[in-house]
Amino acid sequence: MTESSISRRRVLTGSGALLGAALLTSIPGTTLLATPAYADSHGRTPTGEDIRKAFRRYHENQSRVRTGRTSPNGWEMEKVAGGGGTIWARPVPGTPVRDVTVRIGDVETVLVHVIRRFHYEIDELRQDDIAGWRSPGKVRKGLPEGNLASGTAIRIRAGHYPAGTRGGFFPEQQLVIRDILAELDGVVRWGGDDRKPDEALFYIDVKPGNGQLGKTADRLRIWQDTPGQGAGAPLDMTSASRRRAAERLEKFQSTAK
Repeated sequence: MTESSISRRRVLTGSGALLGAALLTSIPGTTLLATPAYADSHGRTPTGEDIRKAFRRYHENQSRVRTGRTSPNGWEMEKVAGGGGTIWARPVPGTPVRDVTVRIGDVETVLVHVIRRFHYEIDELRQDDIAGWRSPGKVRKGLPEGNLASGTAIRIRAGHYPAGTRGGFFPEQQLVIRDILAELDGVVRWGGDDRKPDEALFYIDVKPGNGQLGKTADRLRIWQDTPGQGAGAPLDMTSASRRRAAERLEKFQSTAK
């Protein structure tokens, strides 16, 4: 629910004040006003002025976080991470990588899966091997690396696979990369397939609201809760069906940009 989805007059008057208090729970940073503890400590329920102040704080925070500009893949770049927006440091379970700073939700689920499979099947990773969000002022926005500023990309061992060069991975390692991309239904693209290669880069290759991204993330979450499935589970990448899927996607993605 958003501020525009209800009548402001109803929020600020009569029974609308109760609705306004409930609305506060859906706005980051304003939940405190709608809690019993707030009412007890102040001897009252939130008033219209409380709600107006909460909205002001919310919008001020959004202006501090949001840029109004998109990265090359169509997701909005954010000025800061962990500051009330959608980009936060998120854990990478089962690896020495404590966290990666990415867009929370479906994007997080998918990119964390990439990191985990890389760690299990290509080479062991450490915290310093992973880079996520970067400030919009520190990326070249016209290149795929600009997707880092929207929290929809990661770099894995950038020092090992410098941008502009190819051939950083052995053939058997590339086989794993192709299998990961196919397993993710093509919602992630590898920078090694770009005209200007960046083999350390993996990024979301669909726009916000894409249905396939949500479906893929849901499947990964089910795997996470199912023993014997998901990243680290035994699989046969050389099976005919997996190889066909990987080869079809490789042909498409290597010629798409």
